[in-house]
Amino acid sequence: MNFTGSYSNPQIALLHNPQRAACRTEASRTVAVKQPELLSATLAFEDSGAFRVKSLGELLRALGVFRLCSFPVLVNNCGKLMSIARTLLGRRGFSLLLRPTVYAQFVAGENESEISQSMEKMSSLGLRPMLAVPIEEDLGESTGEKRYDDNMEAMLECVRMSHSNAWCKDPMMQLKITALLSPELCVKLTTVIAQQPYDLDLLIRAMDGETVTFPGLDEKEAAHFLCGLKRLNRISEVSVNKVRVLVDAEYTYMNPALSLVTMAMMKKFNKDGAWIWNTYQCYLKESRSLLLEALRLSRNQGFCLGVKLVRGAYMDKERKLAEKEGRADPVHKSWNDTNDSYNGSLDVMLEVISQKPDGYRIIVATHNEESVRRAAKRMEELGIDKDGGSVCFGQLLGMCDHVSLTLAKEGYAVYKSVPYGSVDDTLPYLVRRAQENRTVLQGIRKERDLLRQELNRRMRLSLTGGR
Repeated sequence: MNFTGSYSNPQIALLHNPQRAACRTEASRTVAVKQPELLSATLAFEDSGAFRVKSLGELLRALGVFRLCSFPVLVNNCGKLMSIARTLLGRRGFSLLLRPTVYAQFVAGENESEISQSMEKMSSLGLRPMLAVPIEEDLGESTGEKRYDDNMEAMLECVRMSHSNAWCKDPMMQLKITALLSPELCVKLTTVIAQQPYDLDLLIRAMDGETVTFPGLDEKEAAHFLCGLKRLNRISEVSVNKVRVLVDAEYTYMNPALSLVTMAMMKKFNKDGAWIWNTYQCYLKESRSLLLEALRLSRNQGFCLGVKLVRGAYMDKERKLAEKEGRADPVHKSWNDTNDSYNGSLDVMLEVISQKPDGYRIIVATHNEESVRRAAKRMEELGIDKDGGSVCFGQLLGMCDHVSLTLAKEGYAVYKSVPYGSVDDTLPYLVRRAQENRTVLQGIRKERDLLRQELNRRMRLSLTGGR
């Protein structure tokens, strides 16, 4: 990322000097100092009892869907297969097939009433929803300003639902900038700021309605960029002090532009708390340096930093594109390297949070049990409150429930990423998520085994009359 006068080679010494005058109070929280205790044995995530809260139908549905997801040929070709099924069955027949199966497993519902039912059950289990509007674009999919304005209205409705319904305290939602700003402009902007860095204040002035000039962009591009910034500004204004907005990272060919916009939103709206968050993809070799730069920038420019820490979902496409363009692979060479990257960045964030809990926040967004245990252990060592607001955990709706439910039972703040909408609206989103997370989908054997154990337990109870 290139933001004028903001970035240099960051030093780890930042962790030992996180003084930031402008981050005042968000809830005047302090970290409770306590002696480290042994982690609960339940954090081994071996207990099928976590699934006792599920109905028989939910157990059977999850087992069936996960079984289908274990076949690589089905996951890799799910888009084509669903297209064929829709052609053969028709729109209504296809919806009748998907609604009680894949859709019900991974989507909260189509309207507010259905969503509320799902969210109320989630809340009763100690889980918190993080609503995700299933809208995004890639290169070649841009649809014009009217569509982007419609997308903004959908996101404003997401803010309203997240805030007005008493599903959980401290609500969150996800946002993809490419739903409000064309991917083509994001790619162009990434190229421009590599040569001619933009200052964050330039974007903030544009958000405030000032007439500004964006170097390197032609008149049409600048006009579209201004419209996109105004849309993002509108969403931020409505959500601040109500709903935390977590901005997703996407592909490396546009991420610098996305981060530029997100950091400008942070500087404007995160003076008194982390309401706008950025995402850091730890499968990328540059992820640690980007995180350290963000920490330095937030300290120097006086705003609070919210971090969504993920491993990442675009590995295959990133590698193929790098090979095609003859440039270095941006992704870590091995799974172990990615794990080291994730855990190292996690340690960095927990350290600064322990020193300044009202200035930094993180959602440990992972299905990796070892990283979850590491975070819980480090929180105990540093005296970070399980539910103090500065650290929370996140997993996808319909997956990794043995981890989510166990963490919630142990008193941690746990969010589930919750897409919603009609079958037609969510299908492209679900196909992309399935392909991006196919390694996770194909590796959910442990969750399937725990589901089977719970199903077998119920069958035994039924046969013995509950004795």
